Amino acid sequence: MTSVMLWLGAAGSWTFVVTFLLDGWTRPGYRPVRHPVSALALGSRGWLQTANFVLCGSLITAGAGALAEPPGNVALAVVVGVFGVSLVASGVFPMDAMRGYPPGTPDETPADLSLRHKLHDWAGMLVFGSLPIAAGIAVFAVPDTAWKWYSALTTAALAVGFGVFGQAWEQDSRYAGLVQRATILVGWLWLGLLFVYATR
Repeated sequence: MTSVMLWLGAAGSWTFVVTFLLDGWTRPGYRPVRHPVSALALGSRGWLQTANFVLCGSLITAGAGALAEPPGNVALAVVVGVFGVSLVASGVFPMDAMRGYPPGTPDETPADLSLRHKLHDWAGMLVFGSLPIAAGIAVFAVPDTAWKWYSALTTAALAVGFGVFGQAWEQDSRYAGLVQRATILVGWLWLGLLFVYATR
């Protein structure tokens, strides 16, 4: 059962990425280079990204529970669990329409944001904050030397990537979506591989 939960965690990590990449490339009016992944939860096809957040976040949370099984690490499991639950919350509380998406939305950030959007932002901060912490814990929790280096590099890449994305988002950079996607690819790939590694 533990092995099944770990594979579910890996599936959730990678399915999330594949879904938002394919949906973003084929969504009318959506600009993946500029718009964040969360904006895909808006519009007539928004249900797809909402389901992506909730389903994949749930699978990752299930996998996190298996990471605590001996000889696992409880701290690593808890932080990955926070990450998974925060993904679910990101789907339950979608962001507000802004910056030209969905089509017809003013090309600016609203002066007043809804409570729903603020809850989405808080969930996002937990998502982007917990994953680098998880990778940092893995540096000490995983015995394999190659994995220690991989986790250390991932920690640094995520910290820089999410920091750059935060600045790009605040400045409404036309490359904000691209920066976010590149960083997500690094982090979610590492997480999926961690689940697979833990099945050994």
